[in-house]
Amino acid sequence: MTTICLIRHGETDWNLKGQLQGSTDIPLNDTGVRQAEESAAYLNAEDYDVLIASPMKRAKRTAEIINSSLNLPFEEMEDFAERSFGDAEGLTMDERTAQYPDKQYPNQEEPEDFIKRVMNGVDKVIEKYPDKRVLLVAHGAVINAILTTVSGGEIGAGKTRLMNACISNIHYKQEKWKVVDYNQVGHLSDGV
Repeated sequence: MTTICLIRHGETDWNLKGQLQGSTDIPLNDTGVRQAEESAAYLNAEDYDVLIASPMKRAKRTAEIINSSLNLPFEEMEDFAERSFGDAEGLTMDERTAQYPDKQYPNQEEPEDFIKRVMNGVDKVIEKYPDKRVLLVAHGAVINAILTTVSGGEIGAGKTRLMNACISNIHYKQEKWKVVDYNQVGHLSDGV
């Protein structure tokens, strides 16, 4: 059985202000660093075989902080970079709703292309790390795309607002995915 523990990156200033980040490469803020440290304290190295991260600053730094405690083999994968939201990046929800009420943001990565890219990355993980326990640090839209796909749409995009530094677990056994849990934040001191 292959297991993937999905961790959303820690908070950034844009998260705090409610601005859409997407492909804009924003670093962690102090709260995000603390969230990554608390995630590291919660996770046990003996429970995992490898740590994979999106190459974007906020996810990579979260992974580096976690791995400073776990010391796992570390790999970056472009497949797990956040979705580009084009002209909507940097805008708050109110600004996006006013400018793009149909949510059709100019120059964004199309949803089907994004899901295909992310799930191609998941397939690579299964192929490269069969029967391994994988930690994957990525982004809200990336994790929601994975949860949506593996749950058949029961949870994930449009239904689940993932908190910064939340933990979700999925298992792959007998060529079938199972969502074990999602959006877990009990390891964080502020619970959010």
